[in-house]
Amino acid sequence: QVQLVQSGGGLVQAGGSLRLSCAASGSIFSINVMGWYRQAPGKQRELVAGITSGGRTNYADSVKGRFTISRDNAKNTVYLQMQMNSLKPEDTAVYYCNVNDLRGDYWGQGTQVTVSS
Repeated sequence: QVQLVQSGGGLVQAGGSLRLSCAASGSIFSINVMGWYRQAPGKQRELVAGITSGGRTNYADSVKGRFTISRDNAKNTVYLQMQMNSLKPEDTAVYYCNVNDLRGDYWGQGTQVTVSS
């Protein structure tokens, strides 16, 4: 089994910052890519940022220059973070961490990010 536990998020004013974290543990085999997705009300889930096992990153155009994804490996646990700066009201959504390994996709429980104008 694979467990993804998210923390962080919350309510912030426009222009503020938040940090999301995700701890992935369990039977994870050969991670291909990890990432953060978000889903706003009435919209489809979208990729916000991703990072490969080799450290290559990619970002949605809407967050480039404002969000930074990173990962750290520890014994039996992989930590995924995302620093979100200069937040905008349109960043409001539920954010999910994702791990893709040889067996498929795993998702965190989701965390609400609300940016007030």
